[in-house]
Amino acid sequence: MGQDGFRAGEIDTSKPHPARVYDYLLGGKDNYAVDREAGEALAAAAPEARIGVRANRAFLQRAVRHVVAAGVRQILDIGTGLPTPPNVHDTARTIAPDVRVAYVDNDPIVSAHADALLGHSGATGVALADLRDPQAVLDHPEVRRVIDFDRPVALLLVAVLHFLTDAEDPGGIVATLRDALPDGSYLVLTHATDDFADRSAARAVYSKATATLNLRSRPEIERFFTGFDLIEPGLSQVPFWHPDTPPPPGSDEIGFYGGVGRKG
Repeated sequence: MGQDGFRAGEIDTSKPHPARVYDYLLGGKDNYAVDREAGEALAAAAPEARIGVRANRAFLQRAVRHVVAAGVRQILDIGTGLPTPPNVHDTARTIAPDVRVAYVDNDPIVSAHADALLGHSGATGVALADLRDPQAVLDHPEVRRVIDFDRPVALLLVAVLHFLTDAEDPGGIVATLRDALPDGSYLVLTHATDDFADRSAARAVYSKATATLNLRSRPEIERFFTGFDLIEPGLSQVPFWHPDTPPPPGSDEIGFYGGVGRKG
């Protein structure tokens, strides 16, 4: 039994899991045949999928550097996915070595790998919990050990909310998390969209996975930032948010919006 109380038999390898498909598209090795098959099908359905996940990852690194440079020293990363260097704490600590990071994911494989690679040091923690129950995330002992909610926190919801259906109330989930954060905190968010191309084939791939793909428009995604002031340039396709290198070819079709907002 693992640190969070799950058994190896509880790990479902019969269906693709979004975190493992993402890992495959990034070129990682922590995935199964079913995830690789889904990743290939996704790349066939959306040829820019691979550059899209890399652009999303690059956005995450730029956003983390931005919020740490702004003074935040605590990061709550929900839906962290499989550890792929450079991880959030690696990126954050290039700016400030004292940054504390709590990683949260609902996949036992992600939790096991993260625990093995990152451990439970004083400044880094790994929690097995589900975004669909935000209060349980906030109350998780490992999250509470690492994060002091009386001080500003950067909340990362990167490429995760599009795996929640409207019936699961992603807006209410984000609001619960927002209300737990003090003024001076930040929300870093990316979300898949079909604003730039038809993505029905991509949705079909995830219909056979452990979570469906629920694409949303720019106005729908902007509503997740209620209670936050969006930092310029606002909600943008991820390659165009404060780029530090020229955006890759095909960026105009990348189906990820990204943004950073500040509370208070």
